[in-house]
Amino acid sequence: MSKKKGLSLEEKRSRMTEFFYEKKDFFQLKDLEKLCPKEKGITSMSVKEVVQSLVDDGIVDTDKIGTSIYFWAFPSKSSQNRKRKLDELDGKLKALAAKKEQLLVALEKAKIGKEDSDERVEVIEELNKRKAEKAALNAEIEKYKDSDPSVLEKYKQEAEQAKEAANRWTDNIFSTKSWIKNKFSFEESVLDKQFGIPADFDYVE
Repeated sequence: MSKKKGLSLEEKRSRMTEFFYEKKDFFQLKDLEKLCPKEKGITSMSVKEVVQSLVDDGIVDTDKIGTSIYFWAFPSKSSQNRKRKLDELDGKLKALAAKKEQLLVALEKAKIGKEDSDERVEVIEELNKRKAEKAALNAEIEKYKDSDPSVLEKYKQEAEQAKEAANRWTDNIFSTKSWIKNKFSFEESVLDKQFGIPADFDYVE
């Protein structure tokens, strides 16, 4: 025979709620751990977890009296909770109905002046034509972008910066060659050959 399947958390919650509604009394945790296994088949080890989940959901009430903590739940509270939930849902339903009505009114207003007509069709066609012309002009302008004075000025500045950077490196190379010649008495032609420096190496004009 297969092993009997234990109760799920929801089944335990349901049975625990029934226990409170049937007893209509106040209980400490130790009382519940003693009674619930016998009367509702809820293991004593899971009683605390089940009771706490019901407290968290507002189904079971709890309070500390002196040094003891008591738990209780009455059917009347369940009815009140259901009524309050129904009232909340009813309020939300009415609000949504009102919102829907507002949207329908706004939609009808938005349609005014947009009814299909020969004039409206002509206007839309003309608008689409102008959009196409604008796109073609933008494409044409893009072709001549490189001739834009501001673009040319930017290229000129970038070229000047590149020239200055190249000449700074030329300075560095000449200085290095001079130091090596003076320090180690190398011929300039030997240095140029050793470091791959071309004979016409000079500043950028």
